[in-house]
Amino acid sequence: MAPLTPTLPSSLSPHICIISSPDLADLLSSFSLPSLHQILQSFSPLPQVTTRTTSLTPVPLTSFALRFSDLAEIEEGCREDEEQRAGRTIDWISARIASRCAKWMEDWERIETAALDNDKPNNLRTPWWNEVRQCVEGDHIPSKFEGWNHPVAILLAVSTMLPNPLQTLAQLHARPLDFPSWVDSTHLRYSLIIHPESSPLSDEEANALFNAVKKQYGLHSYLLPLALSSPPPPPVPVPLPPLRLPPIPQSTLHTPDPSTATKSDSVSVSSARPEANTLHMSEQDIQQTAKFVREFVSMSLIPWMERCVADWNENFTSTRRLPSRLFSSTRRLFGSGTTSPAPMQTSASSISPVSPGIRPGSQSLIASISAGGRPPPSQQRRLAEFATILGDLKLATNVWEALRKDGKGGSEMLPLLLSPSPASTLCVTQALSAITSSGAEASAWAQLCALTYAIRWEVSIDFLTSPLEGDRWLVWAASSGEEPPSALLLAQAAHLSSRRQTHRRAALWYLFAANRLEKSGIKPLTLYFLRKARELYKTSPEKSLSPSFWDAEGIDMQSLTRFDGVLPGLDYALGRLYYTTGEVQRAVQFFLSLLEGPSGPTPLSDDAPEMFKDLAMDKVFLEDFRVAFQHLKDISGTNFRATDLTLPVALFNPRFTRVRLPGDAVGGDPSAWRSREDSWTSFGEPEAQRYFTARGRQLPMVKAFWVDLVVHNPFNSEVNLSDLTVVVTGLLAGSDWAPDLVDVEVLDGISLDPKETRTIPLSILAKQPMTLQITHVSYVFLSLLPAIESLVSRGRRLQDTLYQRQNKVYAADIVVKVEVEDAAQRLSAEFFDDDRLVLYHGECRQMRIWLSNIGTQAIGDIWLVGGEEDEFRVEEPGDPRLAEAPTLGSESFNSDNTLLPRTPYRIALSTVGSWSLPPGANFEFPFVLHANKLGEQELCLLLIFREGDGQAFHCVRIARFFEVRPLLTATLTAGPGKRLENIFTATLDVWNISPSTSVVLSQVVTLSPTWSCISLTSFEHFQLLIGVNTREETSDFNDTFQFVMGKLAQILEGRSVEESQPPPINILCNYINKTPTYSIKARSTMSLLHQGRRNIITRELAARHPYIAPALHPYIFPLYHPRSLDVVLFWDIPSDGRSGHILIPGAILGAEHGTLNSFIQEAEEAKLIRSMYAETQRERSSILEAIRGSEWNAESNPISLVTVGPEIISHNFSEVSCHVPVTLMLRNFSMTHPSKYTLKLAPKATPEGPSGPKDLAPPSWIGRLTFRGVLEPMQHVTLRPTLHVTSPDTYALDCWQLEVEVGQRTDQGWRTIYRYLEKASQGHRPCVTVVAMAPP
Repeated sequence: MAPLTPTLPSSLSPHICIISSPDLADLLSSFSLPSLHQILQSFSPLPQVTTRTTSLTPVPLTSFALRFSDLAEIEEGCREDEEQRAGRTIDWISARIASRCAKWMEDWERIETAALDNDKPNNLRTPWWNEVRQCVEGDHIPSKFEGWNHPVAILLAVSTMLPNPLQTLAQLHARPLDFPSWVDSTHLRYSLIIHPESSPLSDEEANALFNAVKKQYGLHSYLLPLALSSPPPPPVPVPLPPLRLPPIPQSTLHTPDPSTATKSDSVSVSSARPEANTLHMSEQDIQQTAKFVREFVSMSLIPWMERCVADWNENFTSTRRLPSRLFSSTRRLFGSGTTSPAPMQTSASSISPVSPGIRPGSQSLIASISAGGRPPPSQQRRLAEFATILGDLKLATNVWEALRKDGKGGSEMLPLLLSPSPASTLCVTQALSAITSSGAEASAWAQLCALTYAIRWEVSIDFLTSPLEGDRWLVWAASSGEEPPSALLLAQAAHLSSRRQTHRRAALWYLFAANRLEKSGIKPLTLYFLRKARELYKTSPEKSLSPSFWDAEGIDMQSLTRFDGVLPGLDYALGRLYYTTGEVQRAVQFFLSLLEGPSGPTPLSDDAPEMFKDLAMDKVFLEDFRVAFQHLKDISGTNFRATDLTLPVALFNPRFTRVRLPGDAVGGDPSAWRSREDSWTSFGEPEAQRYFTARGRQLPMVKAFWVDLVVHNPFNSEVNLSDLTVVVTGLLAGSDWAPDLVDVEVLDGISLDPKETRTIPLSILAKQPMTLQITHVSYVFLSLLPAIESLVSRGRRLQDTLYQRQNKVYAADIVVKVEVEDAAQRLSAEFFDDDRLVLYHGECRQMRIWLSNIGTQAIGDIWLVGGEEDEFRVEEPGDPRLAEAPTLGSESFNSDNTLLPRTPYRIALSTVGSWSLPPGANFEFPFVLHANKLGEQELCLLLIFREGDGQAFHCVRIARFFEVRPLLTATLTAGPGKRLENIFTATLDVWNISPSTSVVLSQVVTLSPTWSCISLTSFEHFQLLIGVNTREETSDFNDTFQFVMGKLAQILEGRSVEESQPPPINILCNYINKTPTYSIKARSTMSLLHQGRRNIITRELAARHPYIAPALHPYIFPLYHPRSLDVVLFWDIPSDGRSGHILIPGAILGAEHGTLNSFIQEAEEAKLIRSMYAETQRERSSILEAIRGSEWNAESNPISLVTVGPEIISHNFSEVSCHVPVTLMLRNFSMTHPSKYTLKLAPKATPEGPSGPKDLAPPSWIGRLTFRGVLEPMQHVTLRPTLHVTSPDTYALDCWQLEVEVGQRTDQGWRTIYRYLEKASQGHRPCVTVVAMAPP
């Protein structure tokens, strides 16, 4: 089966030149017919033509194109300089495009609209590309660099209207061809005799004439009888003739420089062909002419071309049959003679390519010598061209490949013949690189040649289905050419890429094409290409990620598909072009879109990344928009409507919009006020809960409030706003809303600097009680464009239910609301003094607030709400601050032991003489403030009041800023007691860190549920040694431990924590000074100490247990650990009359045994449901580790060894060695478990390294070296081993090992829980010094 022949463009078809007698042209013109070559061109291409290969294999061709031209026109065109002709061709194509593009755009947009309406793709060829293709394929002038346009046949035509047609035909045959030397002279000569019915010769005479012609000029002759009736028959539609470049004027025919020809001479578009082409020929004449054309092709042209291919193929194969080594050996052995070039044929014979009687070699040599100048196309190239035309693809491919390897061209034809492969792309790059030089501007001939190649590739290869990415070939062919044909190459590449769904590449090439066309002034196509690029850049590419990824990351897919670095440039170019073409409305829309900026929310920080804008571009965009918008208003007149234009960028951020009431001027952090409002809503009374949740923030009707709008200028240029106001709507009870019920401020002349963020307040005054909603902000942008923005922000994302987690569900929109109420209930609150308040750390300062009823109704209830970390106490009548010393120097009090914050304090109004505060009445409200934190602080107090039970609540804020400076710093350390009578010994160190203030420590008080303390030394140099023992009536506090263990077990098991409070506890207070000045049991002091310890514990719990909700801490942990020891320092500054106290939380004393380890182990070994979220697993592990390391799961060795004495001994070593008795005390610090101990002393130890200012001698123990026993909880034992000393020295009392077993007694006997091994510490080494005593 013959291989499939590719579709070749018409420019790669045989070229036949026609020369006719003058009478024939007159004859055709008289019957309203065009020239003979135009008539014959109407019958091309021929359908169903069969050719043969060199192996005589038939090749069926579905169509066989022909090109007919006037010989005189071809001879005239060959005399024109090729570079000049290429320049004229490019200018001619550009002129045609410029004159037709407007009509094209109308038709093409109509086609695209129809395709879009029918939901069908538009697969038609673009009209501008068809125009370029037809102009290029219509070129028929021979070229010096290829042979496609060189004549293959010369048709000589005469008519029988002449008296002697044979003589006229002889003159035509004798006429020399006026071709340059580089035109191929191998061609077929064909004689045509046209015999009309009106001819003076009869049919017999015409046949005799035809026989004479065949006898004289060969068989390539034909007698064409035509009726040519008169009047002419109706016109018959025929294909349009090819587009031809208008001929160059005679005045510039030989001008070497094409620039000397004026544009009016060199470029003409007057040769525009009509929309339809017709012939005034009868049906009989059409059939006769078609018969002639087919017989000419099948009986003469194709056989002649096949014979040429066969002869030339013999020469081609003979030169490539033997290897090059044989030729080199022949030349080396026999010498080298003069080699003849490949045979060249002349036009002496029309029957055979080689004339009889002349050797081909000599003929070609003579031809090459006589030709002079550039030689004609080589025989190999003509062989390749003829084989391509005839469909002999195998031969053609081989010859073209040989030419390519020899560097003689052919690379441009191989992509048309080869199967799609990377080799095709390589041939394309080689063909294009051969006609262009790197770094230099491409000549007109190079641009036209590249354009011709690209059109041949695009016509012959289906780039849409081929994997070759042929659209890139068109871009390479366009190169750096700035002419419209090169721009349309890029546009066609973009069109193909768009149909192949490579949108980004297509948009880029559309942009390049528009840039080049704009330079040529072709605006309709420029606008279309820019619109296509903008449309493609906005097309979202397909994402391979799961849709849940974008939802989880909170990213808008559309915001990632925009090219912010490209789209503004496109919009600006479109706006500028529309403005210059008079479409001001569309220009304004594009200039307005430039103001959108980067996608996403408007940033409110100056460090936000800018994708494309700089100071110059923003200024240009704004100025162009201002000019275009003003021009639009001027030309529109009264018909102007600005509502069609919307500002694309938001200047105001609704999430930062705040309502500022007159009471907000007191200051304070908004989060602090919200926490106090939350404290009030969690208060026990239902009316209290409804205050902030249902009614919201309230405002007296007689006062105006402010709306703080946060505006951000996103541009790098100054902008101004005018007529700035907000849109307010109201809800009235029993009446309709009217705008005049509210006075809203309107601001004008607001100027914003580049990238400036500013807060702009607007005042609003309501004239009636109502609920106001602030929904929008309106302004005039640049004093030209009215704009309105919403102040309603979207609610939070809901994640409570399964549906909400699987879908995007949001809470209700957040609308700014203000409740305006009647001014009957109003309370004024202010501090007595406004001076700067400076306190010392721990100072107790009495504060006073003046409360006044400035409303028209009485106030029955007032509550004071403070922060959870604020330490203050309201002094009530009868509260003692000073008290006498207790009889035994100690006292105790009961504590609820809870971490719950205090509830709002209800202020008693009995001090004003009645149970309510009447209008105009006022009173002083005192309280004591304790400065518990260093630095700048603020006291924010919320006063809630109402008229009486069941009435509405109102609030007023009051804040006071103060500074807390450091005064004292103290540390408390504890260890095993050094004496038998003290279980522990605590050391209290205090430093005055104030640079210029003298402090008197008035009292030191210890607080502990378990331990009783006494002073062991006097308080000198701010250091105090305290002895710690168990209190007389102590408890095991088992209920407290069981409470904590149960709550932590609930957490470890993943259950919800019950809201129950820990059991109360009794706290023992020991006054170190026997004459105390301050009484712990005073209500104000006890309340402040309770608040202070609560703040310390809550901060520690928040740091240790971050994954346990702080709201659950009061229901899990108590205020006091049963084994804790705290110290309270009361201080005075007599010179300033200041006083205060500092709470020092101490360590947990005593030994514990990891009571929660069993729960922790069960939680770790439990087979819990595996969670898909790693965060949940990490949180659970963090909770386990925090509980494991908490003080409620402490674990330590309960037995400690302490050396009691002696320290210095004198001995007379002249008599005998010294035996020193050493007292060692072992004490069990556990209050719950007994312990077994084994103490082993080493008889002799090696010297240890230095552990202090000098070396200590190792001890040598004698006598009993192992001691065993059992110590009950809090029991101690004294051991007295003996130290053997042979010389005076200082001996370390170490070299011992203590083994401990913690257990409990059961019915089965002793059960060991923990084992410990302890050795002497190298950091602290007790010692005994033995001094030599002189003999008596």
